[in-house]
Amino acid sequence: MDPSTFADAIERQRAKQCAPDVTFYQDALKESQKFRAEYENRLNVVKHSQMPLERSADGLIKHIIHEGMDTKECCIDAYMQFLDPGKSTGTSRHLSEEIAFVIEGTGHDLHYDVHFACKVEFEWTWDTTPKTYEWGPGDFIYVPPYVAHKRVNTSDIEARIIVCNSRVMKAIGLDWFDQLEPAEGFEDVWVPPADE
Repeated sequence: MDPSTFADAIERQRAKQCAPDVTFYQDALKESQKFRAEYENRLNVVKHSQMPLERSADGLIKHIIHEGMDTKECCIDAYMQFLDPGKSTGTSRHLSEEIAFVIEGTGHDLHYDVHFACKVEFEWTWDTTPKTYEWGPGDFIYVPPYVAHKRVNTSDIEARIIVCNSRVMKAIGLDWFDQLEPAEGFEDVWVPPADE
């Protein structure tokens, strides 16, 4: 056998056999040109007045960067989370890791660690007893991927926290994001998980 070849004659014949004619590659080149032209007009700076507020199932948030906001940032979503004194977010989980920075207020996060087995399909389970992580002004909070988590304000002032999530998992087809329970007072905007 010629060491420069790895395929036999049958494979060579099959390689160019009839299949649908498409323009995927050509379309990708055109889409890239269109994206780059459109990208030039996106926002470099988002003014505070351009950051929309949302009553979400996780509580009141102000979007700083979001894929729906026409910014040049294409990988990260960021928002400011507002927590009234003694209140908490709902409980959520998502395959992207989360980082947060506390601007003001004190409290703690409850993290329910995730365990999984990779069989024919993923099998997921979560701890029923959470780990507690205390936080205060200037602190950084890390939430690992798919860990169910809840944030609690224990101070007597409104807590404000900047939260960042990556869009990358969504872009590669792993858009697994669930709100397991809503924040108190935000039940009307809750979308319960489909598999619960």
